[in-house]
Amino acid sequence: MAGPQRLLVINGPNLNLLGARETAVYGTDTLEAINERLALRARAAGAELATYQSNSEAELVERIQRAGKEGVGFIIINPAAYTHTSVAMRDAMAAVGIPFVEVHLSNVFARESFRRESYFTDIAVGIVSGLGAKGYELALEFALQYTGNR
Repeated sequence: MAGPQRLLVINGPNLNLLGARETAVYGTDTLEAINERLALRARAAGAELATYQSNSEAELVERIQRAGKEGVGFIIINPAAYTHTSVAMRDAMAAVGIPFVEVHLSNVFARESFRRESYFTDIAVGIVSGLGAKGYELALEFALQYTGNR
């Protein structure tokens, strides 16, 4: 496998409500179902995948920092509402220096204007937006092949 062996998927606030929350915007997949599909694909590729979700900014920052100590090679992150507000999470991502892809279920550029600003995009390897749950799977495929070159 060309990419990192240890992968982490981080999900921000309210993503624990997927499947029931605004399904016209976020789809009907639950976070559990998304995580199960990702875990199956990662295992098939010989990678170790951990997932984490929290509604707390402090807990998310602590998980990002811990990833740096655990040898995580790539992060897939959906900061959710913290995309537009969390300097603390951005600073944690920059500090650990782990490459990452930013994922959003909805097309943030077709929604309210405040959603168009991300505190993460300029330090991300890439962004997947508006492809629903499939965006996580595409980000994972990218992570499994990531070699440090864009």
